[in-house]
Amino acid sequence: MASLKEVKTRINSVKSTRKITSAMKMVASAKLHKAQGAIENMLPYQRKLNKILTNFLSADLPIESPYIKAREVKRVAIVAFSSNTSLCGAFNANVIKMLLQTVGEFRTLGQDNILIFPVGKKVADAVRKLGFRIEGDFQHMADKPSYQEAADLAADLMKRFLHGDVDKVELLYNHFKSTASQILTRETYLPIDLNNEKKEEERTIDYILEPSAEELMQEMLPKVLRMKMFTVLLDSNAAEHAARTMAMQIATDNANELLQELTVMYNKSRQQSITNELLDIVGGSMA
Repeated sequence: MASLKEVKTRINSVKSTRKITSAMKMVASAKLHKAQGAIENMLPYQRKLNKILTNFLSADLPIESPYIKAREVKRVAIVAFSSNTSLCGAFNANVIKMLLQTVGEFRTLGQDNILIFPVGKKVADAVRKLGFRIEGDFQHMADKPSYQEAADLAADLMKRFLHGDVDKVELLYNHFKSTASQILTRETYLPIDLNNEKKEEERTIDYILEPSAEELMQEMLPKVLRMKMFTVLLDSNAAEHAARTMAMQIATDNANELLQELTVMYNKSRQQSITNELLDIVGGSMA
């Protein structure tokens, strides 16, 4: 059995750890509340805008867009969203695992034809270990989601897609469902896939278009794509804080359980020590 001093030291150490995890949980919870409000306000708008676009593109109109044209994939761009810091459970590990899987699927294209845009330090470090060149520094976006920075990234990807520098763009991120649930998601960003949207909305609405379908298409498509990138950024940010809140809650609960076990161990050791002292006293008086 461990000595009283050793057990007492362990108890103090666990108490210190519990204070840290409890404080981190409170901070993450406060950030989650703010991030959750942001994504819950943005998602309905983004989904409605996307639905309007889908109905518009699905209608029998004599217009086309380069953003919806699928072509043979010779070069692919992958945008992976992670956090800049750890202590958020399997949040980063899941994204990195999906990134490895995705890269494996496109391995036949050659390493130079797989462009990776890591949003977050953790996934950026993983990309470097894989031997890939990082296409930009987007770490700041992971901590402080900015519409302008997300729009700039979207504009860069749209430009590359239009010029034929990439033939497909995919997004890898954690979707925030609830505090206890984050869904690992992989989506095709470009070209826009109308088939998935039609499954949700089969009917086509007859719109009255002004000034013209071509001008509306030219203005609306980039706006939807920029908004989509910002929404995914907010989604990943909320999922990160939710994952960290749960991880710190679990760590705090484990610390409480360990404290109970150590307290029982300490009391037993102390009781044993007192019993031994009494036996020594009794034995000495009878000698």
